[in-house]
Amino acid sequence: QVQLVESGGGLVQAGGSLRLSCAASGRTFGNYAMGWFRQAPGKEREFAAAIRWSTGNTYYADSVKGRFTISRDNAKSTVFLQMNSLKPEDTAIYYCAASSRLTFGNMMRPTTYDYWGQGTQVTVSS
Repeated sequence: QVQLVESGGGLVQAGGSLRLSCAASGRTFGNYAMGWFRQAPGKEREFAAAIRWSTGNTYYADSVKGRFTISRDNAKSTVFLQMNSLKPEDTAIYYCAASSRLTFGNMMRPTTYDYWGQGTQVTVSS
C-alpha cells in the first residue's frame, strides 16, 4: 500500500523558513515524479513544485520560484520542500503527491497525480 507522509509544517513569521518532508513507501518510485501542492481556505489546490525521482529535474510555480527548493533523498525515499522568505499568502495546507504520468504540460493539474499525502499545515504570520 502506497503511503506519502508529510511533516515539517508549523507557524512561522513572515520572512522565515520551513522545511517540509514527504516520506514515500509502498512501491518503487523510480519512474515517478513527486509534487508539492498547497490549498488555502476557500481556494483550489495549487501546484508549487515537482521533481522527477530518476533525474532530479525540478519545476516550480512562478509564485514560489526563487524562494522554494524541492529536492529528494533517494536512499530515504523522501522528498523535501525548503521554503524561504515565507509570506502570509503562503499560508495553506501543503500536500505531497506522486505521479507516473507527469509531463511538462500536465504537472500543475492535481488529476495528474496518483497518490496523495494527508497534508501538513503551514501558517505564516505577518
